[in-house]
Parts: sequence; C-alpha cells; structure tokens
Amino acid sequence: MKTQLLTYVLSIISFGVLSQNPIIIPGTIETTNVNLTLQNSTFQFFTGQDTSTMGVNGPVLGPTLIMNNGDNMNINITNNLGEDTTIHWHGMHVPAASDGGPHTVIDAGQTWNPQFQVKDKASTYWYHPHLLNKTDEQVSKGVSGFIIVRDTEEAALNLPRTYGVDDFPLAVQTKSFDNSYQIQANVNDDDVLMVNATINGQLDVPAQIVRLRLLNGSSQRTFNFGLTANRTFQLIGTDGGLLNAPVALTRLPLSPGARAEVLVDFTTLLGQSINLMSYASELPDANYGATYPGNSPNKPLDGYNPNALNGADFNILQMDVVAQTASPITTIPTTLSNDVPLAEVTADETRPFTFEPLTPGLQQLNGDFSINNTTMDMNVINETIPLNNTEIWTFQNNSAIAHPFHIHDVQFYILDINGSPPPPYLQGRKDTFLVPSGGTARFITKFEDYFDETIPYMYHCHMLKHEDAPAGMMGQFLVVDQTAGLEDLELSKDAILYPNPSKGTYMTVRLQKPSETIKAYSIINQLGQIVQNHKIHENKKNNTLTFPIFQLAQGHYFIKVFTQDRIITKKFTKNH
Repeated sequence: MKTQLLTYVLSIISFGVLSQNPIIIPGTIETTNVNLTLQNSTFQFFTGQDTSTMGVNGPVLGPTLIMNNGDNMNINITNNLGEDTTIHWHGMHVPAASDGGPHTVIDAGQTWNPQFQVKDKASTYWYHPHLLNKTDEQVSKGVSGFIIVRDTEEAALNLPRTYGVDDFPLAVQTKSFDNSYQIQANVNDDDVLMVNATINGQLDVPAQIVRLRLLNGSSQRTFNFGLTANRTFQLIGTDGGLLNAPVALTRLPLSPGARAEVLVDFTTLLGQSINLMSYASELPDANYGATYPGNSPNKPLDGYNPNALNGADFNILQMDVVAQTASPITTIPTTLSNDVPLAEVTADETRPFTFEPLTPGLQQLNGDFSINNTTMDMNVINETIPLNNTEIWTFQNNSAIAHPFHIHDVQFYILDINGSPPPPYLQGRKDTFLVPSGGTARFITKFEDYFDETIPYMYHCHMLKHEDAPAGMMGQFLVVDQTAGLEDLELSKDAILYPNPSKGTYMTVRLQKPSETIKAYSIINQLGQIVQNHKIHENKKNNTLTFPIFQLAQGHYFIKVFTQDRIITKKFTKNH
C-alpha cells in the first residue's frame, strides 16, 4: 500500500492526472478572548479513507487567530486529546509562562489560560504543540494554525488584506502515511504533499495583486518556492515583519517553521492557471529535500531514498485566475517599513553554538545531534541571559545536514552565513533560519521586556525529528533581571545565591569575582547525601549558574560550587 501512495504522488508530479481539490481556507477568530479545543477526530485526505487526526476546533488545522499589536489576549485552550500537550506561539514575543514550551504542559482533560499583550509587528506567525518527544506526532496529525498580527504601519499600506479573497494563508506540508492511510511521525518517507490539509490543491485567485502567506509546516523538508515559467513575485515580509521594501524574486527557499509573505501580480492572467512550485532540484546538497541531503556528492544518507519528492521539481498548488474583486489592489508599494537592524557594536555578549552528529557517517539522517556537546535535558538550563542584553549568537554546523535553527522569545537579524551577508530573502526579522552543513552563521538579537527565573525559553532545530529524538537537538535559556530583588539576596564575599529561600523551580548562584568560572557543582542534603552532581561544559563556564530545584523535597540543602582553584559552599532552603 505504501507503494500505492508513492505512485499517487508520482502521478501528481509527473502527469497531473488527478483531479484538483479546492484547498481548505481555515476560519478566523478575531477577538481578544479566544477559546480553543484540542480534539481527536478523523479526516479524509484520500477519498473514502478515514485517517485519525488531531485538530483545533475541528478535525485538522486550527482556526486562524487574527490579533492586533497592543491587544491583551486571554486564551483558553482545552485539551481533549486524551494525552498531554502544549501550545507554542511560534515567532511571538510573549512571557515565558505563556510561551507554551515543554515545561508548560496542558494535562489531558485540562484547560490552560495563557495571557499576554501582543507586542509583535504585523506578520504571519503560527501555533503548534511543543511537548517533549511528541511534537512531530501532534503537529503531523493536525494540531497547528496560523496567527496574523496587524499593526498601524501595515494598515496604512495599500496591500491585499481581505482574508480568503486576496490574502491567503498557505500551510505547505509533507506527510507520511502507512498502509492503512494513517499518519506516521518521525520517519523520512514524507512523500505526500498537501496545502492546508488538501492533496493536489487548487485555489481561485482574482486577476489582481494577491498576497500569499507561506508557511513551511513540514517536519523536516525545505521547499524552494517559485512560479511556473519562472514568473517574478515580490517578497514583502519574513518571519517577524515587513521588509523595508519589496524584493523581486523567482525563487524563495523556506525551511521548516519559517514563513514568508509574497505578492503575486495576476492582473493580466485572467482565465489562466499558474502553479506554485517547489524547485527542489535546485536546492544545495545537505538540505532535506535536495537531491542529496548529505555533504558528500552522490552519496545520499541512509533512509533518504526512495522518495518521489527528493530532488524533484513538483507542483504545490494550482492557482486559477478568476475575475477581479470589486476593489482590486493593482499596484505594489515601493516602501513598506522603516525597520533598523541591530548594529554589531551594540552587542553585550557573543555566544557560540556548535552542531555535532551523535551518529557520524551515512547514518546521520536517522541519528541524533547535539548542540555544544549536549542534548535536551529538562533539568538543565543551558544559557542564562541578562534582561536587555543585545547578543550575537554564532553557529558552527559540523554535521552533514543543514539544520533550521529556531529560537523562542525574540526575532533576530542574520549578520552573515559562511562569512557573507545573507541573501535578500533572509534580510529581515527572523526567528528560524537554515544553518548550512559544514558552515557558519551569525545573528544578532535583543532580549527585552520579559524575564523569568523559573520558566525557560527554548532554542532548537526545527526538523521535528531532530527536536523529538531521544537525545533531542534542543536547549533551554532563562532571561533574568540581574537588578531585581537584590535586597533579598544572601550576600557574602564569595557568592550570591538567589532567590533564597525559594518556592520556584530554579535558583541562581553568582560568584562575586567576575574572573572566576564555575567548573562543577553538587547539591547535598542534610544527611550529607549528594542529590545533584553536574560538570559544566567548557563552552558554558562563567561566574553565574542557574540550577534546577523543582525535584528537591522541601527542606534545607547545601550547594558546593567548584571553581578553578577553590570550593564555595552556600546553604539554601526549598519551600513548597
């Protein structure tokens, strides 16, 4: 039966013999009080074949949430999936407690009530689960949806913005189905393509300028978007907002988790059909979706082929041009925004990150990866970042695969990739970008507005198979206000330990000497038993350490901090 599915896809790519299916346009919710229900259901991706799905307010693909900059959102999410989950607001700048990472679990049968003010620029964002080791399965089965943020700057522009008429959300995904037409997660044979949960999709577009909001919602595949006949389109926005001016393109690579807003001029094309394509044959090797995903020519990684989509040019969506609307947009603004990127000289700190395969060689596609020689551990805070820090993050990818890196909380500006300025389609506010195999990259960002000494944000590879792996390619960071609550600190000539006593889940110790570095630490209970014992990775050594205490019972403890030449002991109290 898997062979039948592969044949089905090949017929789409090569022959176009299957009937076109009008794509689903998700409904919208335009209120600050939002109620979402996560539910199990079934859906017919294939005619006559029921597939088990997970959806939001429906069987698959949730409603589009339309928000305005400055809105105070009050959202109730009820989990009727029969298993735990989370909901993450991908790309949005929200408090850590409302971010929806792995620590903010919505138990089965329970309701989560995140509240936050919308501080983001007008752009296209999305929401999806972020449960540790279950993200790929829950996203693949249908739990996700668009978020459209509007602001006064965007509203002043003459742009298409009538939802579902000249402004279309397009979630492009590939999925894998087993011989019973059930969705498989964490596999490589993602050979079924769909747009908005529709296979072989079709869309009526008016003969005028149209906005397409592109989301790569796939678990691991990179698309190389373009139009038939190499028609030009205009890129107007990336992950986190509008560009300063439109950029004319014929190709737009988009990695998993990333978004882009493009304008297409259909004014003179009434009665014609134009296809949105992926020119995957042009993708550089080492990208999942290219001819060869590894960085060794003509040597595909194990498990990559056969897959009809790999290295092939294929249709994504047939767009049939129909009559204009009553108030058509027929011109494109020459100026869009006045966004000023952060300057390198403003950076307070530079943080290095290195990607390594835990399974070298041709098995990499099926193996795990590390970031700075560590994998995901819910009990470890990998980075502690002072509030209002402007930082440069550097990346060295020592694996054979390009990894789409995503960071929560902030938008960033890419400084360079392999030492060169980013291409035009990556010049803007981003939260996800592809770090090339064997290459380097740098971005700059500022951590502002929100701090939390107990709940971390995430950074990770957005190939969900890598994020979900037993040794997940993900880390955690806290944003902390180093000036808050100093009157409550236990001060000594050696170190500062705070908050102490604590009812939270993490504590921080900071050595008074900036030149000292913490090499390891142990936590000891009143019986003299070691209950935690950790070494600090070489790249992580500094004079500040945030450590977990949520697994500790109520009571008194000692932390021993080991530096390069001495041991410092501090007493602390854990309260419930």
